[in-house]
Amino acid sequence: MAYCTATSSIHGGGGGGPLTLSHCSSISTLINFNFSSKTSNQVFFTTGADFRKRCFCVRSVSEPKLKDQITVEQGDAGSVDMSTSDAVALRITHHAEFTPSFSPEGFDLPKAYFATAQSIRDSLIVNWNATYDMYERSNVKQAYYLSMEFLQGRALLNAVGNLELSGAYGEALSKLGHKLEDVVSQEPDAALGNGGLGRLASCFLDSLATLNYPAWGYGLRYKYGLFKQLITKEGQEEIAENWLEMGNPWEIVRNDISYPVKFYGKVVTGSDGKRRWIGGEDIVAVASDVPIPGYKTKTTINLRLWSTKVPSADFDLSAFNSGEHTKACESQANAEKICYILYPGDDSLEGKTLRLKQQYTLCSASLQDIITRFEKRSGENVLWKEFPEKVAVQMNDTHPTLCIPELMRILMDLKGISWQEAWDITQRTVAYTNHTVLPEALEKWSLELMQKLLPRHVEIIELIDEELINGIVAEFGKSNPELLERKLNAMRILENVELPSPITDLFIKPKEMSAIDTSEVLEVSNKGSAADDEDEFVGNIKEKEVDPEPVQKDKQKEEATLQPAPVPTKMVRMANLCVVGGHVVNGVAEIHSEIVKQDVFNDFYKLWPEKFQNKTNGVTPRRWIYYCNPELSKIITKWTGGEDWVLNTEKLADLRKFADDEDLQSEWRAAKRINKMKVVSFLLEKTGYRVSPDAMFDIQVKRIHEYKRQLLNILGIIYRYKKMKELNALERKENFTPRVCIFGGKAFATYAQAKRIVKLITDVGVTINNDPDIGDLLKVVFVPDYNVSVAELLIPASELSQHISTAGMEASGTSNMKFSMNGCILIGTLDGANVEIREEVGEDNFFLFGAQAHEIAGLRKERAEGKFVPDPLFEEVKEYVRSGVFGSYDYDELMGSLEGNEGFGRADYFLVGKDFPGYIECQEKVDEAYRDQKRWTRMSILNSAGSYKFSSDRTIHEYARDIWNIQPLQIP
Repeated sequence: MAYCTATSSIHGGGGGGPLTLSHCSSISTLINFNFSSKTSNQVFFTTGADFRKRCFCVRSVSEPKLKDQITVEQGDAGSVDMSTSDAVALRITHHAEFTPSFSPEGFDLPKAYFATAQSIRDSLIVNWNATYDMYERSNVKQAYYLSMEFLQGRALLNAVGNLELSGAYGEALSKLGHKLEDVVSQEPDAALGNGGLGRLASCFLDSLATLNYPAWGYGLRYKYGLFKQLITKEGQEEIAENWLEMGNPWEIVRNDISYPVKFYGKVVTGSDGKRRWIGGEDIVAVASDVPIPGYKTKTTINLRLWSTKVPSADFDLSAFNSGEHTKACESQANAEKICYILYPGDDSLEGKTLRLKQQYTLCSASLQDIITRFEKRSGENVLWKEFPEKVAVQMNDTHPTLCIPELMRILMDLKGISWQEAWDITQRTVAYTNHTVLPEALEKWSLELMQKLLPRHVEIIELIDEELINGIVAEFGKSNPELLERKLNAMRILENVELPSPITDLFIKPKEMSAIDTSEVLEVSNKGSAADDEDEFVGNIKEKEVDPEPVQKDKQKEEATLQPAPVPTKMVRMANLCVVGGHVVNGVAEIHSEIVKQDVFNDFYKLWPEKFQNKTNGVTPRRWIYYCNPELSKIITKWTGGEDWVLNTEKLADLRKFADDEDLQSEWRAAKRINKMKVVSFLLEKTGYRVSPDAMFDIQVKRIHEYKRQLLNILGIIYRYKKMKELNALERKENFTPRVCIFGGKAFATYAQAKRIVKLITDVGVTINNDPDIGDLLKVVFVPDYNVSVAELLIPASELSQHISTAGMEASGTSNMKFSMNGCILIGTLDGANVEIREEVGEDNFFLFGAQAHEIAGLRKERAEGKFVPDPLFEEVKEYVRSGVFGSYDYDELMGSLEGNEGFGRADYFLVGKDFPGYIECQEKVDEAYRDQKRWTRMSILNSAGSYKFSSDRTIHEYARDIWNIQPLQIP
């Protein structure tokens, strides 16, 4: 037996005593910790031949004296039984000492977070490797989910919960001087996404792992994400996100997994007749892997994120030594900036180029990785026709569209496969999820830019477009040129690009020759203008003894008339390429999928109806009820008879039969109160506003966009405030239910109108919140830098949530599902998943208003014709804003967007004025319902009960069955 001493220690928080750590070189050593004062700590190591059992003595860092003696059992493989708090404490302290990200002097919360995360990552890696090995050995078909966004939120609590170690970790951290919730709060949200698109992707990964489906996610590792939002007197301000400044304990950089990615260059034909892409700019995409654990399963799937760099050889050492430091680092800087920012501003050519580089990097690196794995599994006998039987690639919106030409390029140029076989493989492999009907989100890229950046891909896209044209002509024939021309204009991938000459000839109309009135010619000649030939006569009337001014005016008029029309920009329509190149197109809510079929892609739907499906979005009940709302989770578990609902949300429907039970209602209200108190503290800390927990919490949190109509919400609040000011104190109290109106969300940095809306909300909040006449009857709070972690706090406390987009414009929404799951009642339009939520929770438990999707086009036409008459209340509110009551900011641009009958940024395109009267009336019904707390609680319970349908587990089962054709694979 050997002894040695050491003096290193970790100090606990809260003024507790130190926890000393061993300096042993192997965790297989039997460790005894002896604690003394902060100035003199001794650690004794005991080593022996038998490593199967070892003792670990630890004193709680919150206690000044040794209190507990802990024994840890460990097996031969060095794996610790993590089900006990003692074992967890051992693992945490081991990482604090031997995987240090901080100096050794203390054990404050940031250090505790990293050590805790690294300790849980050990368990994930064991399951992760087992999952990977099983996939390799079984060689089953695997789904690959490609998305520009993954809005994960904090990983620690989710991982601890999924591994069923919450209790052990809570106790272990308590012994080490910290609370689990405090340690969890140290984790920054991963800045890998912005809105519902990214959160959906993360929910899907959780469900894929939980349901044991073989799948991976692919994305980009953004250094700065979108931006960190500050709310100042000027409204929204943006600064760079700092989520990686302290490192990321969850990711593992795979330096051995990297792929070349090329830009620019040219395409040549080799001696073998193959097309080759050569020259240009070469970068390298390097993989970083993040484990995604399933709930109560060993399955741990992978999120592979790409970062970009150039080889060291590309560093210009000569230039650097010559003092040209910027030039020397230029290639590295150009490569790295690809993964700096999520959605870099694209108002400039440089911004557009960077966005396209991002999209291609994601597609190229991911497909190279997928193909490498396919070849490895196939061994020496690679059968490419079996590729779609082993690989399913899902494109989350149009951002990964370049998967289609990239897969074609790899198969043809690098693997030697014929065009027709490569096209068949590609179409059977790739599928497309559409997330929007908004024109600006149906991506189009300049053909000229794409030709410069990706010349080989443009060749392939042109061939796909040509094949599509031939298919359309074969389908519709040449007998009706007008129909054929309309179909080609709507369906082609290349926009404003000439058709092949045999097709163009079908649409040439004979020119009609018109006789020239000779009297007019003579009249012009008599006025002194002679025509030497026809061109001279038409284009250049010569002056001859006439008043020069009118002749000059005539000349200018002639030239203006004869000026050629501007040539429209040639574009590549990415959504059309997705539809043509994939075997399935799905919408994300029933109403959205119908709009996709009947409007957005109607011509494609008529041609290929079998391609189109609906897959209503879902959210994971683990993160969005079980972990973020433990108070409600306990109640649901009690009243449904167990925790089966966490995996089988159909059990939530059992709550319906207890909706009128007074005991359940009492428990339900108590849980909501606890959650509201948390938000009261949070708002005070983050905004300085003190709000009353007795008021209704009315919340709208989502990306700031005109179609989501935060403007309608705040104008409704302004109306409410104005009416309050017109009453005396007693009348206000009698007529208005107290409300705390909470907003959150980011406006894109270059979206001026959205930023004006943020400014109006914050200005209204300053005025109302400081008005002594109003007090707690009305508060308006904008929460800065809204993210997943903030959502996990706000959603459980919400009582009314606003989903009030212009009908037909929200594809689905997922926040509406999260709110409903947590017993929040929705006010909204018949848009996106609102339609299905209302059906499930019951019409009486949803506050509905507004025009419906099929009416929108007609209402806009009516407006354009000058037939719309705005409601006097709406005009009154606009004038109130303009009056300056909310500060000196000039809101004419914002209010002006709601006026006029036509024009860009005018004519109230999103129908705020049209829906305003109905919205106000509906809000009055909300007030009335909230006054009856028994009725309101019943509505709340029925919302949770009716949300059973909106689990992402259900959605993933449908994707797996109907699109990917993959089967669950249990990890032993």
